[in-house]
Amino acid sequence: MFDSLRKKFASWLGKDTDKSKTPAEKIVKKEKKAVKKITKKHKNEAEEPPQPMGGNIEVPAPLETPPEENPLEKKPSFFSRLINKISTSTLTKEDFDELFSEFELALSENNVALKVVDKIKESLEKDLVGIEIKRGEAEKVILQSLKESILSVLINPPNLIDAIKEKSKTPFIILFFGINGSGKTTSLAKVANLLKKNKISCVMAAADTFRAASIEQLQKHGMSLGIEVISSQYGSDPAAVAFDAIQHAKKHNIKAVLIDTAGRMYTKANLLKEMEKIVRVSQPDLKIFVGESITGNDAVEQAKTFNEAVGIDGIILSKADVDEKAGAVLSVSQVTEKPIYFLGTGQEYDDLKPFSKDEVLRHLGLG
Repeated sequence: MFDSLRKKFASWLGKDTDKSKTPAEKIVKKEKKAVKKITKKHKNEAEEPPQPMGGNIEVPAPLETPPEENPLEKKPSFFSRLINKISTSTLTKEDFDELFSEFELALSENNVALKVVDKIKESLEKDLVGIEIKRGEAEKVILQSLKESILSVLINPPNLIDAIKEKSKTPFIILFFGINGSGKTTSLAKVANLLKKNKISCVMAAADTFRAASIEQLQKHGMSLGIEVISSQYGSDPAAVAFDAIQHAKKHNIKAVLIDTAGRMYTKANLLKEMEKIVRVSQPDLKIFVGESITGNDAVEQAKTFNEAVGIDGIILSKADVDEKAGAVLSVSQVTEKPIYFLGTGQEYDDLKPFSKDEVLRHLGLG
C-alpha cells in the first residue's frame, strides 16, 4: 500500500522512506548493489578490445557513445526547488503554482481525486506562500506542512466496538452496500469476526436475494464463524429479510445485526431506490459503503453516488494490501466527508485493519 507515492516522496526528499524493510533487509539490498557494481566492472574490462601483438597495427577507435546521464545533474525535484526558493527569498504565489505542477501530476497519476489535490495545494500554499522562513529551516517547515496537508484530507473514524457497546437499546444495526465484486459480503464477515472477538453477539442477514449463490456464500461464512444467518428465498423482499433479522435480534437480546445487500451498480437509479427502502425499514445505526481500493477514482465516485442516494456513514476499502497507488484511500473521505472505518488487507477473517491517519503518514514515509 502507498508504494508508488512513498517511493516518489523518497526521491523528492532524498531520504530512505521505505519503512517496510528491516535493517537487515536494507543491508542485504546494499550488498547486492555492491556485488552488481563489481560484476558490471569486470564485465566491462572483459569486453575491452585486445592489444595488438607487435607491429604497427591500427586498432580502430571505438564508436562514440553518449555519456550516461548523471542523476545529480537531473532537474531538481519539486521539494528541492521549493526548499531552494524559500531559502533564498519569500515564496510568491506565482512561484508556488509553477513548482506545484510536478507534485500535482504525481498525485493525479496515483489516482488522487482532483478535489483532494486542490485541498493539499491550498493547505501547502497557506503555510508557505508569503511566509518568511529562517534559512536552514525550509526543509523542516515544508515537510511539516506536507504532513498537515495530507492529514487535512483524512478523517479518523469513531471506534465501532465502543459505539456498539455504548448503545443502550439493542440491536446496533449495520447496513453494508456497494457494487458487485467489491468484497462487500467478505467485509461483512470480517466485521462479524471482529465483533465476536470483542464478545459482542451478532446475527447476519442475507438480504442479497438477487445474486446467485449469495445466500449460500453468507451461510458459509456463518458456519465458519459460528454466527447465525437469517435468510429467505431468492427473489424475496430484501427489506423483509432485514426486518426479520432485526426482530430475531430483539427477541434473543443479540447486540448487533449485520445486513448484507445485493450489489448495486451505482449508475442504476432503480436499484438505488430499492436500497432506500431497506434503509427506511431497517433504520440502521451505521451505513457502510464497501469499495475496492485498487479501483482508485472509480471507488471514490461510487462512494460519492451512494452517499448522495442513501447517505453513507462510513467506508471500508477492500484490497488495500494490493493497492500500490492508494489514491482512493487519500480521496474518499475528503470527497464524501465520511471516515474510512477499515481497510481490507487480505482474504482471512482477521485481515481487517482499523483506519488511522497516522498509519497513512507512516506508510508514506512521513510519519
